[in-house]
Amino acid sequence: MKVLITGAAGFLGSHLCDYFLGCGHSVIGLDNFVTGNLDNLAMASKNSNFSFRELDLINGLPSSLPAVDAVLHFACPASPKDYFKYPEETLKVDSIGTFHVLEKSSRDNAKFIMASTSEVYGDPEIHPQPETYWGNVNPVGVRSVYDEAKRFSEAATMAFYRNRKLDVRIARIFNTYGPRMQVNDGRVVPNFISQSLNGEKITVYGDGLQTRSFCFVDDLVRGIYKYTTIEDPKYRIVNLGNPDEYQILQFAKIIVSLLGDGSEIKFEPLPLDDPKQRKPDISLAKEMLEWEPNISLSEGLLRTIDYFRKQIKNTL
Repeated sequence: MKVLITGAAGFLGSHLCDYFLGCGHSVIGLDNFVTGNLDNLAMASKNSNFSFRELDLINGLPSSLPAVDAVLHFACPASPKDYFKYPEETLKVDSIGTFHVLEKSSRDNAKFIMASTSEVYGDPEIHPQPETYWGNVNPVGVRSVYDEAKRFSEAATMAFYRNRKLDVRIARIFNTYGPRMQVNDGRVVPNFISQSLNGEKITVYGDGLQTRSFCFVDDLVRGIYKYTTIEDPKYRIVNLGNPDEYQILQFAKIIVSLLGDGSEIKFEPLPLDDPKQRKPDISLAKEMLEWEPNISLSEGLLRTIDYFRKQIKNTL
């Protein structure tokens, strides 16, 4: 199978490149390096079945791209720090960019896998969140550049499914962490680990009682692969994430315990529109894909801490 992966130099995109290549497929990677990192493609670049092009999806795809069997659309800033910095780019890549790759999938009669997000559920009033939940999103809030971009991409994807009979799959991805995240990413796992490794106080926003669930990247890409390769999926929208739920304050104490450095915790005001709860209902993924996470939080965090320790050491 020949696969096109957008956002290939990003955190998730690069792991997907490695996974598909490791399963014997050919991969074409695309990225414009707004938030991606060429170092993330070091392993993929050693594989003769991998090719890469630097381009901006907003400007369209070159006609010289070969036909593919599947398109995985993972090009979009994913951390609040990044989409606050690049609000217009975020909106465009998940609107104009999405249409460009949908057209490519349609021309090639290729499967289309859309990287959506748990952010489409907003600050949820239903817990845990099933795929049938429409969400509670502020369409003009500070996070709307990301939330609404992804919701638009979902709508565009389903329009191609209904109008052109395109084989589409929408993966609503919940909090995922692991090696290759940016040290200064701004999300909770990189924040807590890098602050602790740097001897700083760990910043908890609000009272720390808000909850999140954390899925290790290896589990997530395994789920994406299963969703991509399954024939005639029963469900066109599927949650992928780890249903184990932790209060943020509890999670900070786990990081401190694993690092054993006695880092202190400081509290800052809660950001606007920050969700109070976040936990996936993965019943559909279990049923259709026979998938669920199997890497424990402690194992995943230790592997992530080891990566961050090396990254921080290399910058000194």
